[in-house]
Amino acid sequence: MATYKKRGYKPETKAEQQEFDEQESTTAEVFSSLDEGASRSEEWVSKNQNFILGAIGVIAISVLGYLAYDQFVEKPKEASAANEMYYPQQYFDQALVATNAKDSLFTLALEGAEGKYGFLDIIEEYNGTKAANLANYGAGMSYLNMNNYQEAITYLEDFSSDDAVLGALAKGGLGDAFMQLDQASDALGYYEAAVKHSGNDYTAPKFLYKAGITALEMGDKDKALGFFQKIKDEFPKSENANSIDAFIGMAKSGE
Repeated sequence: MATYKKRGYKPETKAEQQEFDEQESTTAEVFSSLDEGASRSEEWVSKNQNFILGAIGVIAISVLGYLAYDQFVEKPKEASAANEMYYPQQYFDQALVATNAKDSLFTLALEGAEGKYGFLDIIEEYNGTKAANLANYGAGMSYLNMNNYQEAITYLEDFSSDDAVLGALAKGGLGDAFMQLDQASDALGYYEAAVKHSGNDYTAPKFLYKAGITALEMGDKDKALGFFQKIKDEFPKSENANSIDAFIGMAKSGE
């Protein structure tokens, strides 16, 4: 077993002298190995200095490049796309309240006019921007109102939003499109998704009602009853609650 040697220690016997010499030799070897390791590290750094500096340079250039792209390309692109949305949005809003020529206005919203972009142009030219995402919503709803249900589905599926109203309306619009294509099961799934997206007083009772009607048509009265009852209990002041007792009665009939 190794013993602690005080400073100034001198071996008294030949055996102790031999042990002392061995320890001194081992210590010297350890420090020699450390020196050699340090020398090799310094040598590697020296040999690869250009590589190291180059790697640092690449990282720095990448960061600066990203910042420059964001500042001088991405932000101006977003601003330009947002400006282009003004014209098709006007036509879209007019179409929603128009009593005639609705399809013509929706077409102008989709395709643009007088050198101005429509929703479809913005989607293509400004792909990846917030405006292009909103243009997907506008295009999908335009096609839905023009009874072009397949196109409506295509564009509404490309739209995404956390907004309580827009997100729910998009999912509900998909439900309407599938319902018109006689795909009631898909429609019901989207109506339920619309309700789940937001429980606000505007969209939730609207799509609970549509979900209930769809479930009735599918012959699932229990599920329909759940939707109608939720309108009665949670949204009693909504427009859809006005005649909800009659639908609850329909869902309960035959129980």
